Amino acid sequence: MSKSTNIHWHEGNLTRDERWKALKCQGCTMWFTGLSASGKSTIASALEQVLVERGVNCYRLDGDNIRFGLNHNLGFSAEDRAENIRRIGEVAKLFADGGAVTLTSFISPYSADRDRARKTHEEGGLKFFEVFVDTPIEVCEERDPKGLYKKARAGEIKGFTGIDDPYEAPQNAELVLKPGDKSLEDCVRECLDFLESRGFIKG
Repeated sequence: MSKSTNIHWHEGNLTRDERWKALKCQGCTMWFTGLSASGKSTIASALEQVLVERGVNCYRLDGDNIRFGLNHNLGFSAEDRAENIRRIGEVAKLFADGGAVTLTSFISPYSADRDRARKTHEEGGLKFFEVFVDTPIEVCEERDPKGLYKKARAGEIKGFTGIDDPYEAPQNAELVLKPGDKSLEDCVRECLDFLESRGFIKG
């Protein structure tokens, strides 16, 4: 519920179709979700590079990066996590509306929050694709590039997803990636094939 009063939606002079046609682009959101150290950001970053090199209008929103700016005032309580994802869902929708293939890499552990981001897009007539980076927690802990699992196991971090806070895995993700079994190149190819099959990029 918005706290703002006396506000009115202002339509622009362009329709979405006119914008996309003029800019020769199509927007959508690929929402990468998975445990910390599952490979979300690595895959999204590599995919972004390939797409941009192919001339595709693309932008990546990363979980940690967003918390340096837009969401710097949010912690990791359930309430703050929900608000974190709500804001990102809205930002991703704006990028997608502008014609960008938008890649978000957020743990986003709660299915209700991801569903709300999906609903935000669908109500706006935009495509939202959930990409589950399905990496077992044992593999994530083995990687642990930031040393977060070690700290969580030692009790230095409370409410850490997968240790003492739940991760609700997607039940109907449009795409499931298993970087524990496949190379980074294979995962990127799966994403490219998916976007091609949905008509968002050309092969």
